[in-house]
Amino acid sequence: MTKVPEQAGASTIWGGRFAGGPSAVMQRINASIDFDKRLYAQDIRGSKAHCAMLVKTGILSETDGQAIVQGLDQIRQEIDEGRFVFRTDLEDIHMNVESRLAELVGEAAGRLHTARSRNDQVATDFRLWVRDTIDGMGEALKGLQTALLDKAERHAATVMPGFTHLQAAQPITFGHHLLAYVEMFGRDRSRLADGRARLNECPLGAAALAGTSFPIDRHMTAAALEFDRPCANSLDAVSDRDFAMEFLATAAICSVHLSRLAEELVLWTTAQFRFVTLSDSYTTGSSIMPQKRNPDAAELIRAKAGRVIGDLNALLIVMKGLPLAYSKDMQDDKEPVFEAADTLELSIAAMTGMITDLSVRTDRMKESAGAGFTTATDIADWLVRAAGVPFRQAHHITGHIVRLAEEQGVGLQDLSLSDLQAIDPRITAEVFSVLGVEDSAASRTSFGGTAPLNVTAAVHSARQRFL
Repeated sequence: MTKVPEQAGASTIWGGRFAGGPSAVMQRINASIDFDKRLYAQDIRGSKAHCAMLVKTGILSETDGQAIVQGLDQIRQEIDEGRFVFRTDLEDIHMNVESRLAELVGEAAGRLHTARSRNDQVATDFRLWVRDTIDGMGEALKGLQTALLDKAERHAATVMPGFTHLQAAQPITFGHHLLAYVEMFGRDRSRLADGRARLNECPLGAAALAGTSFPIDRHMTAAALEFDRPCANSLDAVSDRDFAMEFLATAAICSVHLSRLAEELVLWTTAQFRFVTLSDSYTTGSSIMPQKRNPDAAELIRAKAGRVIGDLNALLIVMKGLPLAYSKDMQDDKEPVFEAADTLELSIAAMTGMITDLSVRTDRMKESAGAGFTTATDIADWLVRAAGVPFRQAHHITGHIVRLAEEQGVGLQDLSLSDLQAIDPRITAEVFSVLGVEDSAASRTSFGGTAPLNVTAAVHSARQRFL
């Protein structure tokens, strides 16, 4: 066999077409190894599956196949142990692994790339990485839900003010409030599971874009990598990044949920609210004000939602105008996904810790639950039930009662019966039975309502649905 000489400075990957090598700037902008080395476990797993398929179909000898698998296992061990040297001149994780494999097993390493391209290789690696990340993130969210449910169960009857427009609206229970976030994070887990089901198709074997003339078995590699099936279209297989965008969209929504809860923790820990206290583990002090306990973990979670939302926007913009099939723009698909995954993982862990550790000021919550005439709706409802007043008329009557209490500077429960009857004679002393904040919360027994018995039942139901 005649040996084809390599040109000085040309790439060993694609240098046959080029007489010279890339500039230093080109090498820097073209290399992705600094971030895509995170795909090493998925890359090696995909290569082993591809190798087994090549052997099974007779494209690769068993001897070469065994050597390749042994070499790949050694590379995996070297990377795991931190002994592997990643080279920027080899551009990416795929060529770094292949180059080291050639050092270990010789010419057989060059046969591994038969019937595949870096296009279908990276698409497979990336899907595997996102799938693994989804599984881990689902478990992390499950842990956060567990912490919320445990706290909600302990505070099923702890009364606090419920808000609309951040104005005191009606008494609710703290357990009920926390259960709202259990539902939010449950939807996040559902979105992750939906996205996982859609991404679970295998691009391997689509090659560069058109498939291959070799008699490969794509169903075999798909099964080996635990995909449901091979991607049906070779062009779509190498150019699709819907799975990454969908993951980022779910991550962004989840970050918004975390940010909302973080904002409430920030408010609740202020001297003006004093609803909860965070432990030393998730707060910091001030360099000048010795009395301060700052909810920095919550504030950082609140801020980090912006980064995850930005990561989603970044990938959407990368993909928005790309013609089929693969373009180098798509090399920029991984950094936003990696950053979002890292950011969200850290935020979930911090929130789980805060919820687990926080102390609840039940006395302060109850004290605040009645502020702002929060049982006004209970008066209107009583007028409808006990006196047969149409609700719109009852609403109007109650508005007069609230105005009177405001003028006298007292709570609704502090008004005299004669004051109430002066506004509407149909009011009796029985109305005072609905003016306590605990009575108000306990009366909300409709499905999904805040009554303590409901909350206890809802916690049990949520444990069955989510845990």
